[in-house]
Amino acid sequence: MFRSKYPSIVECLARNAASNPSKLCFADENKALNYGEVWSAIYGLSKELARRGVGNGSCVAVECNQSADYMIYLFAVQMAGGIFVPLERNAALARIIEIAEDTDAVLYVSKKPIEGWAFMNIDEACNYATACNIDDVEFPAGSDVAEILFSTGTTGKSKGIVLTHSNDVAIAENVINGVKMKADNVEMIPMPTSHSHGLRRSYANLVNGSSVVYISKITLLKKLFNMMREYGVTSIDLSPSMLSIIFKLSKDAIGEFCDVMDYVQLGSAPLPEEDKQHLSRLLPKTRLYNFYGTTEAGCSCILDFNEVQGKKGCIGRPAVNSVFKIVDEDHNEIQSSPENLGFIASAGPINMKEYFKAPELTKEAMPEGDFIYTKDLGYIDEDGLVYMLGRKDDVINFAGIKISPEEIESVVVKNDIIKDCALIPVDDALTGQAPKLYIVIADGAEYDAKEFKVFLADVIDANKMPKYIELIDEIPRTFNGKIIRKKLIELNKNS
Repeated sequence: MFRSKYPSIVECLARNAASNPSKLCFADENKALNYGEVWSAIYGLSKELARRGVGNGSCVAVECNQSADYMIYLFAVQMAGGIFVPLERNAALARIIEIAEDTDAVLYVSKKPIEGWAFMNIDEACNYATACNIDDVEFPAGSDVAEILFSTGTTGKSKGIVLTHSNDVAIAENVINGVKMKADNVEMIPMPTSHSHGLRRSYANLVNGSSVVYISKITLLKKLFNMMREYGVTSIDLSPSMLSIIFKLSKDAIGEFCDVMDYVQLGSAPLPEEDKQHLSRLLPKTRLYNFYGTTEAGCSCILDFNEVQGKKGCIGRPAVNSVFKIVDEDHNEIQSSPENLGFIASAGPINMKEYFKAPELTKEAMPEGDFIYTKDLGYIDEDGLVYMLGRKDDVINFAGIKISPEEIESVVVKNDIIKDCALIPVDDALTGQAPKLYIVIADGAEYDAKEFKVFLADVIDANKMPKYIELIDEIPRTFNGKIIRKKLIELNKNS
């Protein structure tokens, strides 16, 4: 089992730079830098940031551009004693200002300044590179705050998740051990590094002394595949929606890498069963993983879907730094089963420190300070496998029958004419709630309502059958593929 010797990601990176400076650290669409070059840039930039007032827990807002420069700024901020606050690429000005003001950011890093804010150009990341004796460097303590990650949210104000350096290292250990990462791993990460998913896979490789390759858009498939060849990529990190795009735009081209691809990581949303099976056929020698986790407690459970197949809703086994239990609404642990679902709760050093400036929210999520309680419904079987069958807020109560939208959606998309679908609750005079199914028809397919209802009758229990079906052009989803059900509920109310 891998355990880090150091309490922060940046110290792990620096130690790896000292022992293997010529090894590839970061590559992007414009440059490739080895560990020695990256560490010199981080160290020198941290001194310049300190000169500009960064330190003592001050926040720096950095706009993501999926590059080596962005990552260098991240660690330079932390080395200067600051707190890294990532912003989404091309974020709306109102969102940037909201986060910067909320965190009292002392500096804004991007390509273009915002009037009234202290500014540095992200392209300057390597301009201050300075050599140093690593034994003379003071690194962050594990208990220091490393970053504040703001949730995207679909409505209302975003939540800030406060994470320490120890949190980040513990999560990296979960990833390294979970995917059995090799020392010579080279991982392609198209997932946005402004969010926890892409960041945490990057951290794992840096702790491991491995290499990370970034690309800004998954739709640039020619460039994606060329970079995979150029840098000898042995693993890739994707969301289910990204995998679907690869299949759609390139058919089976990813199968070219079947002899070199060590593993594929997927996460952030449930993976359709047919995509699992198709990927397994294209990459029969490749280990395939699906991570469950939240920004508050990332990479906490891992499913090896070469090992575990045919278990609906299974999210795998707890990772090395995670403990799971199933509880009732009062947080009492229960003996769970498919017939006796409860709420998933997890504990471990991966759990966030707190919500930023929100003690009441923190107390609600972590009332005892150790376990984080979710609204995810699930159970743990006799073999220790964890199952997640939907969120409490999403479950539809149809005449006393509890319906998990994910359960219905997973079988509906198996129909060849269905490109995408989503199930939501709608008001019903007789039953209180009723399930409504939105469907997107595949390009070139013809929809026959009677035939489709016959199909549904074959795959769905009669008491869980959608009462309403409506065609739609597109299912609203977040950047990482999660269905935005609130938008569909609002659409239904306004129709």
